[in-house]
Amino acid sequence: MEDEKREEVEHWLIKAEHDIRAANAVLKETPPITDVACFLAQQCVEKSFKGYLAFSDSHIEKIHDLNKLIGTCAHTDKTFLELIPLAKGMTAYAVKERYPDNWREIPYEEAVSAVRRAGKIMSFVKAKVGL
Repeated sequence: MEDEKREEVEHWLIKAEHDIRAANAVLKETPPITDVACFLAQQCVEKSFKGYLAFSDSHIEKIHDLNKLIGTCAHTDKTFLELIPLAKGMTAYAVKERYPDNWREIPYEEAVSAVRRAGKIMSFVKAKVGL
């Protein structure tokens, strides 16, 4: 992989790593900040997928829809379709769950699950791009 492309991919995945680390940190707060943890988990997944798209020389659309991003990644690697169950429901954390007009208290267990799933997806992507 050429240096410029590798740097772009690394930058996406560093940002994804920062999101997952921050998500884990806010879950340790008293009380845990579950809505922010879920938002950061979604952001980790989104940036991981966009890192793969940079790796595969695909167009990176400015969207939050994880299912659409999985589909775009699957154009070059069908194994991304295996991530659909892990990403299920996480797109809502990008917008719907962030604003008070859609208020709901996100249970701690749900937030922990979202962060764990995001970590698995990020690891999957890192392995695909060789990082």
